[in-house]
Amino acid sequence: MSDARQPLQDLFADLLDGESPRVRRVHVVLSEKAPRRGALLITDAEGRQWCWPVDTLRALADQAGKEGLILHQAGASPERLVISNPDMAGRLRALFPHLGKRQPVRHMWRLLGWGIGAVGAVFLIIMVLIPLLANQLAALLPPDAEKALGDATLEQITIGLDRSGVNPIRSCTQEKGLAALARMQARLVEGMDLPYPVQVHVLDHSMVNAFALPGGHVVFFRGLINEAETPEEVAAVFAHELGHVAHRDPARIALRTAGSVGVLGLLFGDFAGGTVVLFLTERLVQASYTREAEALADAFAHDILIRSRVSPAALATMFERLRARYGDAEGIVAHFANHPALVERIWAARSAARNAGVETEPILDAAAWADLKGICAPLAGLSNILERFKPGAEDGG
Repeated sequence: MSDARQPLQDLFADLLDGESPRVRRVHVVLSEKAPRRGALLITDAEGRQWCWPVDTLRALADQAGKEGLILHQAGASPERLVISNPDMAGRLRALFPHLGKRQPVRHMWRLLGWGIGAVGAVFLIIMVLIPLLANQLAALLPPDAEKALGDATLEQITIGLDRSGVNPIRSCTQEKGLAALARMQARLVEGMDLPYPVQVHVLDHSMVNAFALPGGHVVFFRGLINEAETPEEVAAVFAHELGHVAHRDPARIALRTAGSVGVLGLLFGDFAGGTVVLFLTERLVQASYTREAEALADAFAHDILIRSRVSPAALATMFERLRARYGDAEGIVAHFANHPALVERIWAARSAARNAGVETEPILDAAAWADLKGICAPLAGLSNILERFKPGAEDGG
């Protein structure tokens, strides 16, 4: 067994200069004489020499296995000394126990400043630059492209809401319920000028929510229709979402989310974009618009409700009841309560109703309202088919 206390001699190693692919076979000795005492003297076959002070030696971790050793000088020097002989590597570790010591970080405050600057730059990009660009691009986005974005997002939402992860959430297609919803839509959108037609969907899910997607999609969940006590309450929510459609708010939030998550994906290594898609769909379902965007959508809803002879107070009534029942943490109440002005917005809806000065008219009759309530009935479609085959169905008997 070698003695670490013996003078270091007859050590041969490979030297990489860090500038060329050449590997130099070198002879290494520990100098015990001044002025190079306490240094490794490295000599190659051509007589070229290097002097590495012992106190600057450091070992590269996990680069040469457990038996070998790779040495370098602390600092910016590119040279590497590769010792393959296990005995010699062991002697060096015994002679110089400081080899595994980390080099002190130099210019700590400068590095800290650069780090703060980098974080600040990312913050400015996500919180300032991307929203500004999203607002500009949303206005320039072609209607066909926006509709394609909405179609793809709706498909992802129906798949993502399924707990099993296998079957997408079904759309409610009860014929009479769809007809009632179409009557409501026709009355609300009459005279509206949109770059694309409005497409309304009802998903068979218990969540009490409604939201708008890019390209004119308005999505209701079964839970919201079940919770509504009058068709005017559904119409009021419908009108609010139409306000977001008219102002292209879903396109803005989609572009903003995609840009922000894309920047974070580049930083943290998600180049596939899967996180972008998942986060985008979640943000659109639980859309949290700016206070200004919500106020504009409210004002838009008040106007078209009044024009459609529906009281804007229906919006306030529904949210007050849902807020009392569920609190501020669930469903559409949470969707609206993301902003501290919810009470002000309820007051604004009631104020608009008082100032309207127009007579209201039921947006759906009792039969149509019952049909809308049953739009997600699982056997409704089968019942409609069977009714056609009843005796006398063809001759009206």
